[in-house]
Amino acid sequence: MLQEIIEPAWLDAFEAVLGRCALQKGDTVAILAETQSRPILPLLARLAAQRLGAQVFTLTLPSVVGRAGPPTRSTGASDAIQQIKPVIHALAASTLVVDCTVEGLMHAPELPAILKGGTRVIYISNEHPEALVRLMPDDATEARVKDHIKRLRAAKAMTVSSPAGTNLRISLEGAVAGGNWGFTTRPGTLTHWPGGIALAFPAAGSVNGTLVLASGDVNLTFKRYVESAITLTIENDYVTAIEGAGLDAQLMRSYIEAWGDREAYAVSHVGYGLCDAARWDSMALYDKRDFNGTELRAFAGNFLYSTGANEVAGRYTLGHFDLPMRHCTVQLDGATVVDHGRVVD
Repeated sequence: MLQEIIEPAWLDAFEAVLGRCALQKGDTVAILAETQSRPILPLLARLAAQRLGAQVFTLTLPSVVGRAGPPTRSTGASDAIQQIKPVIHALAASTLVVDCTVEGLMHAPELPAILKGGTRVIYISNEHPEALVRLMPDDATEARVKDHIKRLRAAKAMTVSSPAGTNLRISLEGAVAGGNWGFTTRPGTLTHWPGGIALAFPAAGSVNGTLVLASGDVNLTFKRYVESAITLTIENDYVTAIEGAGLDAQLMRSYIEAWGDREAYAVSHVGYGLCDAARWDSMALYDKRDFNGTELRAFAGNFLYSTGANEVAGRYTLGHFDLPMRHCTVQLDGATVVDHGRVVD
């Protein structure tokens, strides 16, 4: 799939997902885009919303370019709104916001004010439409994610181990747990498509141990499969050592150091993927510009460790790594929920 022109299957998929968001005739839909958005995504969103009889308008904001410092990737925090109050008011007053920004509004500072207006937000991940069609939300994924969110919220501790040497101890007391399944019908909530993830943002001082990235694990900030082992030592949330002889460890050390920010070394969130349709090997089949990586965050049985901003712990930074890992065993209060990379339902 090389050409981003309108295909009937893509438009049908967008219509189905907006329909799952309970969009009805006469509802108001705000499509949020920026100048660097993938053009086909807001176009498909507009046509799909019009098919469903909604009143649609599009806000296209200037992308922030020319920022000093390291390139930012996979932050989940679009900075396109720039606290412009009329934009926030327009989004908050809409029935549904279709977020087609590059990074999405998940961690954007304006999101609380937008959701407070009672709207609901669906972030269309900045993927090629072919990937979105493959990863349509379904009832089974919704039920599975909701079940695992309940497990995370009820648990006091998570432990993670792997044959490669990972041995993490994570306190979930004071954590904020959640997840998504690719659509939302409840006012004041946000989801993203593709979905299929359950995760937790730990409170400060909750994570200790060793994290070993083995061959085939993924650094999504770099959109790169790990080829040589990287060992991270984590003490009271912070990565205190990045060990490894290969290029992968060198790249990680270089990028995280470039921020000059201690918070870039801290834990952001931990969780695991629950989407059976998502594939670990899919990144090998796309050019980097066509791939945002939500599929690799969601593939069933991966353990996802992320560094960077964590509002629950009071930490804010643009430095960020998303690290989906295979073959891990995840336990909640001693009960296994992922067994060597396979989800236990």
